[in-house]
Amino acid sequence: MTSSSGSSRASVPRQKQRRSRRRSGRTPGRDSPALSALGDFQTLPLEIFQMVLNYLSVKDISMLSMVSKTISGRLINYISTSSGSRRLLLQDFHQELPARREGASILEHYRALENFQSQQLINYWLIRTNHCCLHLQVSCFKLNGCASPLHCLGLQCYGVFLQILTAGWDELECHRVFNFLWELSNLARKVQTVVSSKPGSARRLELRIRLFCRGVLLSPGSRRSDSAFWLTRILKPWPMVNQARLLYIIFGPVSSRDGHVVWQKMIEGPTDETSLKGLADAIKLLYGTEAREWTADDVISLVDELSVVPQEWLMENNARLLLLSGNSICFTFMASKAVNGRAVELARLMVFMVLVCEKDLYCMDWAVKMMQKVCKVFSTPWERNNFLQCLENSFARMLMDMLQAVLAGERDEEDSSFLNLFHLMNAQANFHKEILYMAMGSTSST
Repeated sequence: MTSSSGSSRASVPRQKQRRSRRRSGRTPGRDSPALSALGDFQTLPLEIFQMVLNYLSVKDISMLSMVSKTISGRLINYISTSSGSRRLLLQDFHQELPARREGASILEHYRALENFQSQQLINYWLIRTNHCCLHLQVSCFKLNGCASPLHCLGLQCYGVFLQILTAGWDELECHRVFNFLWELSNLARKVQTVVSSKPGSARRLELRIRLFCRGVLLSPGSRRSDSAFWLTRILKPWPMVNQARLLYIIFGPVSSRDGHVVWQKMIEGPTDETSLKGLADAIKLLYGTEAREWTADDVISLVDELSVVPQEWLMENNARLLLLSGNSICFTFMASKAVNGRAVELARLMVFMVLVCEKDLYCMDWAVKMMQKVCKVFSTPWERNNFLQCLENSFARMLMDMLQAVLAGERDEEDSSFLNLFHLMNAQANFHKEILYMAMGSTSST
């Protein structure tokens, strides 16, 4: 009896101890990792934790998101709340010009999102942002959503966010993003409207398309390869004539007063480098190695088509655009005319390049070297000599036309006819001077 009762008394505590061990073994395995991942935040209710986040900067929140998946999950819950969305997805886009520092700060706020290392968090935010676009909660992210687009930073902020999000993505994923935005903004129908209408007849829509493409898809500061990809996606669905029209809408000169595209700028008179820089940069981008879907012939054809949008440009503006586009494009464009037997047109273009070099203070020896390279394209000495003869004839004809305008008293407030004659005479003299220097140098060396 004693032994049996003693054994029974000893067995009961062992069974309790085993059950106790099993309970303690289950509890740490289930709860401890999550609690330890929260650290000191485990003592705070979720509402208090989210209140704390309201006092943190975007950079601080991004650093916090890297602590653990559990913290990241709580941050996702925070973004899903209305206060979190308002906190991180700022919408104070309408800054007046004097408050430029405040306007810059909201762009910096969106650039700070780059610090978010949790891809899950960023992907959720993209869905949230697109959801806001669809439901007009962030109207300034939409193509037609803002009542004052010229004074709004919404599209630029959306572009910065999109640029950060798609960094490092492959082309297939970026294609999907573009198709989503293309359908979301109904961009295809809007582009079809402006490229098939009379230039300037849909001025407000032209402006909206320009701001959306430049702000969202071609965000300033993007890598050249990214910009080339997005610009290709915008242009490639359209025929060449529409590509040229669309390129002018996005990068052409605009009015400083209302921001609308100035269609007559290239037709009415010589323009400056500022009006052509955007177009030249776009052409260089398409001609570069980053734009793999474009051949040299494609770009040259686009430049040729661009020179008649909406009507034939002044030749001086053609020459200035080519000079700004770079040596390679300039030579390729001129060489194509030489190969196709368009010596008269080529000679006239060469004269205007010389004139632009004189007006814009480029080195005149550049024009002489370009002429030498073009001469090597001609297959026979007769073709080369014919081109040189056409060049001198073009100089003489232009000088006579300008002199006749001066003698006829055709003057405006700036006396442009006399100034044009003055610049052309100096251009011809400096051009021939460089040729003589080169000829005499080669003679002395032999």
